[in-house]
Amino acid sequence: MSIAFCYPGQGVQHVGMAEGFVKADSAYAEMVAKASQASGIDMNKLLFEENEDINITEYTQPALVTACCIITDALLKAGIKPDVTAGLSLGEYCSLYVAGALGFEDAVRLTRIRGRLMSNAVPAGEGTMAAVIGLTQEQVEAVTNTIENVWPANFNCPGQIVITGKKEAVHEAMPKLSEAGAKKVVELNVSGPFHSPLLKVAGEELGKELANVEMKDLKIPYFANASAEKIEDKAQIKDLLEKQVYSPVKWEQTLYELEKMGVDTIIEVGPGKTIAGFVRKTVPSIKVIGVASPEDIETLKEKLG
Repeated sequence: MSIAFCYPGQGVQHVGMAEGFVKADSAYAEMVAKASQASGIDMNKLLFEENEDINITEYTQPALVTACCIITDALLKAGIKPDVTAGLSLGEYCSLYVAGALGFEDAVRLTRIRGRLMSNAVPAGEGTMAAVIGLTQEQVEAVTNTIENVWPANFNCPGQIVITGKKEAVHEAMPKLSEAGAKKVVELNVSGPFHSPLLKVAGEELGKELANVEMKDLKIPYFANASAEKIEDKAQIKDLLEKQVYSPVKWEQTLYELEKMGVDTIIEVGPGKTIAGFVRKTVPSIKVIGVASPEDIETLKEKLG
């Protein structure tokens, strides 16, 4: 059996993430305390009390990373280890944590900064994103290449691509994509044109922060969003994380690479079932098991025998 730990991106967050682990083991409560210190956010309040902040990018990012890293540690403690890892956009930071390259506190601190930089890169209301269902990459690019300030942002799975850019450019592209045969084109409820060249300055600013962070040797390989390539050399990581902010997320391509590597089981670490949905449409031969609670780990142990 070859196991990959895969991590979701923004959109799956909710109040109460990882709470079962924190209540059951003081080591995880300690991680929440460390996350509060690293991020300057009251992480207990953000994760476990009803609030609106959890859906604001600057807070969502460190909150989701904290929860997913706690669940990761619980999996490792249960003796379940990955052979390789990948994360969707924000999830790449969790994959670097499980791969041993990035310390927990650095991951939390960096994602708060990343969230802030991404939010501030383009004035509110100037950028947007839209999901395009039912077209190939070539068909989407045939439209976006004819309009300034709109680009593909996420290649999620066959027939599901997200575009990003200035609001008027995305709005111009949407009917043209429908005319090109898209089954559905839906504007997303996001606060900016993520994964677009409009965020290049944010990526460069993040690069300055990354320059002060120590990357350790990778214990297992991880797949980078910006290249969909297997990375085994820590020297490549910082550049890839900087590029990831303003480059398309090559998730569909990453899943094909995991399949080629012989991965037969993906553990979706964290809330939601986003990864499972993309895997089913891309590499249906790979089994996906979601882990978001202590009960899920018990079920997983039974399934893995």
